[in-house]
Amino acid sequence: MKASAAVAGSPTEIFKALGDPIRWEIIRQMAEVDELACSTLEETLPVSKPTISYHTKILTQAGLVHVRKEGRNYYYTLRQDVLNEIMDHVWALAPAPRPVREGRIDHESEAVKRRRTTRRRLASAPAVAAAPAVATSGGEPVERDAVLLTW
Repeated sequence: MKASAAVAGSPTEIFKALGDPIRWEIIRQMAEVDELACSTLEETLPVSKPTISYHTKILTQAGLVHVRKEGRNYYYTLRQDVLNEIMDHVWALAPAPRPVREGRIDHESEAVKRRRTTRRRLASAPAVAAAPAVATSGGEPVERDAVLLTW
């Protein structure tokens, strides 16, 4: 009877491992039982045995899964300690509760408001502006409209 337990990976490795729909389904199935046989995954997942092996290897390398081999069979266990640790990392990112102010809260800085006003003003300006230009016709100055293109 062999067993392997990978050291928990970094939060980025763990989230990358969880980012695949097949791996997410594997984790979901593991969360429902104490130990999940590979044969169960073969019956419930719409992928081949080599694909299941590939995905469980990634989950094991990320430290999310403990693998036990007994004869020709593999059994997977979800590492709750790693899940708890990653949840602690996520909660550390959440800001502390702040008091709520009455009335409308203005979340925009003055710089954002200025940029938005400038964009609106530029958007409402014509894309082609006419400007008087001086041309000559037989030595005499003739005034015509010149076109200035902006984009």
